[in-house]
Amino acid sequence: MAPRTLPEWTIVDFIHRGPWWHNRGILLLNICLLLPLLTSSVNGLDSSLVNGLQILPDWQDYFHHPKGVALGLINSAQSIGGLVGLPLTPLASDQLGRRAALFIGSMIMLAGVAVQCAAYSVAMFIAARVMIGLGLTFCLNAAPLLLIELAYPTQRGKITALYNSSWYFGSIIAAWSCFGSYDHASGSMWSWRVPTLVQAVAPVLQVILIWFIPESPRYLVSKGLEGQAARILAKYHANGGDERDPLVVFELAQIRHALRMEEEITQSTSYWNLLSTPGNRKRLRIIIAIAMFSQWSGNGLVSYYINLVLEGVGISSTRTKAAINGGLQVFNLIVAFTAAFLVDWVGRRTLFIISNAGMLISFSMWTLTTALFNQLHNTAAAKATIPLIFVFYFFYDIAYTPMLVAYTLEILPYKIRAKGFAVMNLTVYLTSAFNQFINPWAINAIGWWYYLVYVGWLLIELIFVVMCIVETKGRTLEETAALFDGDRQQQDLVHMGGEAATMTMSRGNVLQQQHLAQRSKHEEAFIEHHELRPTSLSSSSTQSNIAIAI
Repeated sequence: MAPRTLPEWTIVDFIHRGPWWHNRGILLLNICLLLPLLTSSVNGLDSSLVNGLQILPDWQDYFHHPKGVALGLINSAQSIGGLVGLPLTPLASDQLGRRAALFIGSMIMLAGVAVQCAAYSVAMFIAARVMIGLGLTFCLNAAPLLLIELAYPTQRGKITALYNSSWYFGSIIAAWSCFGSYDHASGSMWSWRVPTLVQAVAPVLQVILIWFIPESPRYLVSKGLEGQAARILAKYHANGGDERDPLVVFELAQIRHALRMEEEITQSTSYWNLLSTPGNRKRLRIIIAIAMFSQWSGNGLVSYYINLVLEGVGISSTRTKAAINGGLQVFNLIVAFTAAFLVDWVGRRTLFIISNAGMLISFSMWTLTTALFNQLHNTAAAKATIPLIFVFYFFYDIAYTPMLVAYTLEILPYKIRAKGFAVMNLTVYLTSAFNQFINPWAINAIGWWYYLVYVGWLLIELIFVVMCIVETKGRTLEETAALFDGDRQQQDLVHMGGEAATMTMSRGNVLQQQHLAQRSKHEEAFIEHHELRPTSLSSSSTQSNIAIAI
């Protein structure tokens, strides 16, 4: 038998095998990542709070039952604050660092919460919501960047999917704090002030603890601080803290080469770079589309105006409406977290297609039951509307909750990641602001007929997803970002990482016989466990270059 030619080392050779909690570095890293993960929960709490407050009679009485434009401004004030700060957030993340941007945002949010709790008029309440939105937009830009750029390679997809899914932790807190306040402090202004005070908890933790977690290695390398990046990767990705660990060398080589390729494509890092190449334009189309879909799929009706939706099918009890709202958030959390653990197994594209098809069918049935109740006063149809809302959110949550942020960030290269993510957030703000202003007006004007608009739009969404969404599972962060720029970039990244690691392993006098004896067995078991897949790529240095992507 002819001797086997040793392939170039790939990242699968260096990944930790076995339970991640047995690796001290990964364990410490995941504890650190809990802090930026809180940001999504803060967003869920802040975004859902006004929805819950509208159910409380004491809030309605205190602010003289706001309606029309006043109610629209209260609901959209947070988005307005976000829009004001959005152009500044990529600059803060790219120039000051991910941690500094998160710190700045948390401080502004704390100021907004203080004003909101002390509000004595609608104008003051709106001003407080604008401040909260301004601070939140800094946090929303920095936190997911820190997560995706720090996460351990095999856990990146799941952790970033869990990020947006954590939104529902906040919405649950908002819903049930309003419910509890109504039960225990009804008749007092504290029935609505207590839920607003709860908003301060997470920002306080982030202000105090942010400097105790590591900075993004990608940010450090971009600033010429490779030594610091190597120490962070060695501490949290290599079990033992050795900066010469092959995994550390592999990751640094890919990061360095990816940045170099981006600089060759474009010399500047302005927003115009999002349109400068065919790959970037394709990324931008997908990012804007899924951001719009995340707000215009019909979910905005329940997210911001559940009070109107439930009254539209004859439910008027405050306690019943609060209980349905709280139960829906718990249901959403369970579904979204389950879907987050499926992204590397089922795949991003498959989940998007299932999600859009399911939403189209369930929302059409929801529209039918609402129409039957309003036109024929069919009480059975009204009762069927509630479970259909839950079914609709089941399909929404399996894709748009876990993958909106994760998919956007992983398809963007480092140089434009913060700016592309800002465009996604801008799109979300604009489309949600549209929902907040137009939905109550349209429901009051034409009732259930307005639902038909969403049915038609859901059909357009499904067609776009089938035609345009690209599967990204099974690649490292740098390889995923290069997916839209042609095969050459992907091959170069794999080759550079493997070549650097091969040199490191050679310097360490690792015996080829041991590697050949164990490699096949380890790769087969590891690929099966982590859903990694081999991709054959040609390389000038080897006859067969196996690129195992994460």
